[in-house]
Amino acid sequence: MEPFMGVVLSAVGTVASGALSGAGGEMGRRTSETLFGLLNRARDEQGTAAVAPGRAGGTRADGATGGGRAPTLPVTESEQRAAALWLTEVARRSPDFADEVARWLDEAASLAPGAANGGAHGTVRPRMLPPATGVFTDREDLTAAVTALLEETGRTRGAPAVAVLSGPGGIGKTAAAVNCAHVLADRFPDGALYVDLAGASAETALAPSDVLVRFLERLGTPPAAVPGDEARQRDLYRDRTAGRRLVIVLDNAHSDAQVLPLLPASPDCLVLVTSRRRLDRLVAGTGARHLTVPPLTPEDSVRLLTRIVGDERAAGAEAGVRAVAEGTGGIPLALCTTGARLAVREHLAWERVARQLSERRTGSGGGDGQEEGAAMPEGTPGDPVRLAHDGAYRELAPECAALYRAVAVWPWPTVTVRCAALAAGVEEGEARLLLEQLADVHLLEEVAPERYRFHDVSRAFAHDLAVTEDGHGRMAAAVRRVAVGQLRFAAGADLRVIPSRWRLGPAYAALGRPENRDPEDGGRALRELREERENLAAVVRAAAHHGFDDLVWQLCEAMWGLHLRLGFHEQWVDTHLLGVEAARRSAAEFGDRRAVGRVLVQLAFAYMGLGRAADAERALAQAVAADADCGHHRGQASAVEALGLLHLKQWRWAEAEESFIEAGRVLSRIGQNDEGREDLPRARALLEHHTGRAQAKQGRFDEAVDRFNTALVQFRDLPGGADRYNEGRVYMSLGETHLAAGAVEHALVCLDRAVDIMSAEGAEPQLAYALELRADCHRRSGRVEDERADLRATVPLHERGGDQPALARVRARLAEPEE
Repeated sequence: MEPFMGVVLSAVGTVASGALSGAGGEMGRRTSETLFGLLNRARDEQGTAAVAPGRAGGTRADGATGGGRAPTLPVTESEQRAAALWLTEVARRSPDFADEVARWLDEAASLAPGAANGGAHGTVRPRMLPPATGVFTDREDLTAAVTALLEETGRTRGAPAVAVLSGPGGIGKTAAAVNCAHVLADRFPDGALYVDLAGASAETALAPSDVLVRFLERLGTPPAAVPGDEARQRDLYRDRTAGRRLVIVLDNAHSDAQVLPLLPASPDCLVLVTSRRRLDRLVAGTGARHLTVPPLTPEDSVRLLTRIVGDERAAGAEAGVRAVAEGTGGIPLALCTTGARLAVREHLAWERVARQLSERRTGSGGGDGQEEGAAMPEGTPGDPVRLAHDGAYRELAPECAALYRAVAVWPWPTVTVRCAALAAGVEEGEARLLLEQLADVHLLEEVAPERYRFHDVSRAFAHDLAVTEDGHGRMAAAVRRVAVGQLRFAAGADLRVIPSRWRLGPAYAALGRPENRDPEDGGRALRELREERENLAAVVRAAAHHGFDDLVWQLCEAMWGLHLRLGFHEQWVDTHLLGVEAARRSAAEFGDRRAVGRVLVQLAFAYMGLGRAADAERALAQAVAADADCGHHRGQASAVEALGLLHLKQWRWAEAEESFIEAGRVLSRIGQNDEGREDLPRARALLEHHTGRAQAKQGRFDEAVDRFNTALVQFRDLPGGADRYNEGRVYMSLGETHLAAGAVEHALVCLDRAVDIMSAEGAEPQLAYALELRADCHRRSGRVEDERADLRATVPLHERGGDQPALARVRARLAEPEE
């Protein structure tokens, strides 16, 4: 493939995938539509018999028929290759066309994953390592082995150094890896990445996509620039880590497949993986060094115990300390749990604890009857970790023991005070104190202020206790209380993120739209949802597991603002597939039949974010049918409207227009007392705007302008006051349309209004785009100083938003010589 063709093909792929996912915002959309115009022109250059690349027909951009079918968004690899070949061939024959393609390539380059964050990403140094434990003991051999790996000659070129630390639960793999990373930190000046992969089981294990999103953002990539699909996330991650010296700790891995996408591209990186499994495929495929983490020696076990309880507590009790250390089998988690228990209970005798451990291990005290000194499989009653936890649990107050069991009914990623209070059915103040007590005796670990987590061995122990002492009925009730509480939280936060959207579900019934709210409140609510994102996904799975269908689909509805604004598309699809099935089961059992279409529409947007246009279209068709079947006109109109928005992304302008007009017809069926009546004025205004956009892309500028003007009036006349934000969006569309029609002065008038409105609304991404559009108008009119002033005004906006591609684009324009 010739170099120019390769560049064009890469740009086509970037722009096409971004068009569906919404990556790049307004500039991404504009670059996609520029590609449509180029392909449309290329078709005309090739002759009237040509058929443009794409999968479906359509009308010409100027509204005429004939001349072959208009192009549609090239989604598949073959379609993208055909589009790139088309552009290359026409550019080779036409210098003017080649110049336009070159300008488009410059725009597309700023949207490419590798361009995001420009040169600034090298200055971002993540510091994600947890603090090393103050009582860490031994493991010098492991650190020495990792150091030798780093200094080994003959490692595969281009491969990072990878070490896999394996061993049973509680053996200290995490502490060893974190300590090693801290010891070697000076060798990795570009920072440290850390993640707990939650690999105790396939059900709890984090998806690679979730981890890649987290890492990319910590490496300086703006959230809006993170691709939706895992393959492009992986490519961007490799770009971000190339040439950098990072230490990366992938803790508690479940499988090789979970780890492989997270390996960086730089040979100067160190990756430390911990797992209960050997991960032989990773070792064989990457040259990773396998290191087994053994129990501590008796001497180191005594040293660790002494550090935990303090020299004074251990003084004069050498025999007892040795006996306790021996009873824990050299397992650090057992040592820490037992030591914390002794440290908290100053009058608890060493000999008593040693006797309890021995009796339970040998069976003489009612244990499992294993011979003394026999190896104890992980998780069995004679396992040292289980024995240590059992000793600590037996000394808990009843209310503390009950909370310990209650928070273990499901593997929550983290346990918050709210989660614990809901699970145990107590007030948050009491839950806060009980969590602190559990952390004091090492049954829970505090990982952030008022946010705790189990070691997975500890949770398994607590879960077994819950089954035995509480039974499945009480456990299910605890899950339902958590799900109800999380739904109440998510619905309230979602209402603050997007107050004006229509909603379904009893969770919203008692919530009123916030009045006179702080402009920053929506951002705060979104941050709150983001902090609970993984717990919200977990509660959807927990509710689905227990058959709480009414809560499952409502939780999905309440996560709309979170996913619409922040993405996390893989999680979005996973939870909403459960939501669709729950809504269908609920509808079959006299539940809300409207919920099926609602969750399907949200699922379709998740598919769009992943570039899965066919799946999105299928989900929307099912939503339209489901809403039509139950007579839910508002939901049906929303589904048809979403189908039109998908068609817009795919350049299927005529089909998009038909969808928007059909959505309007469905809205007209809503009666005076029907659900959705309140939302009608705003819904109609949005449809007028969408329809105008579809008409403008077909070259029907006069019709589009009429639609936009109607939308402006409708937004201004909304009950309760104008929708200023959407009024500004319409002015932006008017500016774009007048500019495309060559009416520069009309465009300037509209963009002046857009700039004023977006400034007042604090909508900085849209304000920046309006300023860039206005700068284009000034350029066409020869107003060089005005152009440069608008471009300079976008710089702080892009800086605050972390949009490095946009900054690079603007600075390149500002660096152009004045003519």
